[in-house]
Amino acid sequence: MRDKGLARAGAAEQDRDGMALKLLFWELEKHLKSSSGASVVAIDNKIEQAMDLVKSHLMYAVREEVEVLKEQIKELIERNTQLEQENNLLKTLASPEQMAQFQAQVQTGGSPTGTAQPPVPAGPSTQSSGTSA
Repeated sequence: MRDKGLARAGAAEQDRDGMALKLLFWELEKHLKSSSGASVVAIDNKIEQAMDLVKSHLMYAVREEVEVLKEQIKELIERNTQLEQENNLLKTLASPEQMAQFQAQVQTGGSPTGTAQPPVPAGPSTQSSGTSA
């Protein structure tokens, strides 16, 4: 009889342990379900913060690049203006024969640098405005 009593006590203990385990798993599951919503929100917030950080870094890099490009455009406009003025000056100083020869080279697609240079007229204006190569 004593064995039957021990068996019943053991079975009851197992039932209590089983119930306790079931209760524990149920509580754990409930906790995970309730906290998973909060966890998803926390993860979404972290993702949003990371995306905002990436966006701000990209915008900063783009602004820097825009500033560099604006400066380059400004320099190119200044250089273009200088070259236009130089071109106009050279046109006014060139003789009609030199202009005709240049126009012929432009029409045939010839390179002015690959051909013999036309003679420079001797005069005070060309000596003071000579360029160094």
